[in-house]
Amino acid sequence: MAHADRPVTLAAIAGAHGVRGEVRLKLFGEGADALRAFSTFDAGTRKLTLLSVRPANQGAVARFAEVTDRAAAEALRGTLLTVPRSALPPLGPGEYYHHDLIGLSCTSTEGEALGTVVAVENFGAGDILEIERPSEPGRRATRFMVPMTPQAVPEWSDGGIIVTAAFAE
Repeated sequence: MAHADRPVTLAAIAGAHGVRGEVRLKLFGEGADALRAFSTFDAGTRKLTLLSVRPANQGAVARFAEVTDRAAAEALRGTLLTVPRSALPPLGPGEYYHHDLIGLSCTSTEGEALGTVVAVENFGAGDILEIERPSEPGRRATRFMVPMTPQAVPEWSDGGIIVTAAFAE
């Protein structure tokens, strides 16, 4: 897929954990184990080298080589941990990263321009695309949701997403 150098956010530092420089992480991926696939993360203007990570309540706890005390860990609160899109594992047929879908234009199976994917949600029953229709004179932009299923989304690629017309009403 495109966007090979676009940063993908995998976690955010929520604050310090203990006094030795560990940090609490809010995870945006598939759990603490997924972070182990990466040795370094972009963290704003600096790089952080992962030494260890373990699951914890509502996220994970991590240790980075560059963070050696509580003050340094607390100073990173709110910092996003990203990797380049090209560093993510390759996808199999029919798989996608949410990151790759956001920003794609959507068209109905009848050729109508529907808008742009602004979010991908998952409330437990599968992925749902949130699509924003463009604003019209005198009217604000509106949003609607479509399940990411073969019935509702028969096609998608770097070029855009095709939505079955009945789901776009």
